[in-house]
Amino acid sequence: MFSTLDISASALRAQRTRLDSIAQNVANTRTTRNADGKVEPFKRKFVVFQAGQPDDPNQPGVRAQVQEDASFRTEYDPGHRDADASGYVRYPEINMAVEYVNAMEASRAYEANVTTMEVTKAMINASLRLLA
Repeated sequence: MFSTLDISASALRAQRTRLDSIAQNVANTRTTRNADGKVEPFKRKFVVFQAGQPDDPNQPGVRAQVQEDASFRTEYDPGHRDADASGYVRYPEINMAVEYVNAMEASRAYEANVTTMEVTKAMINASLRLLA
């Protein structure tokens, strides 16, 4: 039963990582420069889940790996400070509807894992009461 708690805890960490990535995407939908100040659109982040605990891939659980999507879209805005010679600005390819749906899905998965942990704890407590 304790491994069930470990599995759910790893899933909670994975969904939190996913929600953090989504928040970064939403916050940077119009970012045209990187951290060094060079003209380069923000790279959308997405999470890929893999089987195994974060510290031990051979144990049951889930790991989250953050990856980047370097695709971008262009908008004609010749007055923008980061416009190229043709007047186009490169923005990250972030779709707010997709990010919203992903956030809802991650939130529901997080809630489901919390419920799983609560049920597991109740089962452990009931087992201990039977033994006492």
